[in-house]
Amino acid sequence: MNIIFYCQYVWGMGHLFRSIEVVRALSDHTVILVAGGREVDIKLPEHATLVRLPGLYMDEQFSTLIPEDPDKTIEDIQRQRKEILFSLCEKHKPDLFIIELYPFGRTLFGFELQPLLDSIHQGRFGRTKIVCSLRDILVEKRDPRAYEDRVLNHLNAHFDLLLIHSDPELMPLDETFSRVNDIQIPIFYTGFVTRKVKPDAAKKLRRELAMGAEEKLIVASAGGGRSGYKLLSSVIEAVHLLPNTQQIRLEMFTGPFRDDGEFENLSAKSTERIRIRRFTKRFLDYLSAADVSVSLAGYNTCMNLLVTRIPALVYPYLRQREQPIRVTKIKDFLPMKILQDKDLSPIPLGGHIQQMLGASRLSDSVPLNLDGAENTARYLTEWIEGGA
Repeated sequence: MNIIFYCQYVWGMGHLFRSIEVVRALSDHTVILVAGGREVDIKLPEHATLVRLPGLYMDEQFSTLIPEDPDKTIEDIQRQRKEILFSLCEKHKPDLFIIELYPFGRTLFGFELQPLLDSIHQGRFGRTKIVCSLRDILVEKRDPRAYEDRVLNHLNAHFDLLLIHSDPELMPLDETFSRVNDIQIPIFYTGFVTRKVKPDAAKKLRRELAMGAEEKLIVASAGGGRSGYKLLSSVIEAVHLLPNTQQIRLEMFTGPFRDDGEFENLSAKSTERIRIRRFTKRFLDYLSAADVSVSLAGYNTCMNLLVTRIPALVYPYLRQREQPIRVTKIKDFLPMKILQDKDLSPIPLGGHIQQMLGASRLSDSVPLNLDGAENTARYLTEWIEGGA
């Protein structure tokens, strides 16, 4: 199959990296990943090609488009993006056009998606099927009824399949979308999309870090870096309060989109045993090697915690319901404490870190479906070959 996978990420990186894992699993097919957010250093497998649209992202209210290139107008970028998308479909005539999140979100990108969907639906590019790729939890809306009406109108009129990257035993869609029964197209729960841990990753990384058997490794992270500064700053101060600090290492990843001033403030606190970077491609290896994780609660981070089974302190982003719901759902599967605002002062945070350093990593895998990428690839292949 020829597949075009459209992913527009606007705040963090979760949407992009979940999409990359699905693309990676589609190894029997030719895939073009169309990325529309701020540039991130990513590497795709040989069967996949990356096409970057001129970058657009949003403010924290998700109400205003912001160009990655400040010298270009929104109108110029919108025109260029539409031309690129239509040109890709004209040239490759995809069997599948997969769209991450839309129409459940990204409505401001309807300027390029809706004309394209209309053209696909009219058969302009051949017999292309349109698929929605959706995460586990939807954010709340000011007018839920109008929102669900709009989603259903677009979904039922233009899409052929809905993939939900969740385990329905834990997080069914109807908990955050009340009208699932009004969806008229097929729905498939793929399971959660996670990366797989390399068996020797932990030992290899600890050797690279020259860490002794008695040393403890703390990994602190904040997703894409558009939030979580207070948490990261407090972690650094809390680590200084821990006993036996000479036996403790902190590896901190601020996120590639971290404000330059915030990153400089954090970096200024680096020491021989505290290393601060924006990003690593080996984040899962670090969690595999670590004794404690301190993080926010985005989709990808939580999946990484589940697959590595590491003791975790998690501070959910509270301006939307998504992260609080997710950590409440998964907290019983891990040695985990959900942090509140009162826990972020260095003294209580240090106490929580010390307590988690005494916890053990789970020895058994969690009883959840964590094979979402592989299940997606298998289902899509069977769906198309079955005459969808």
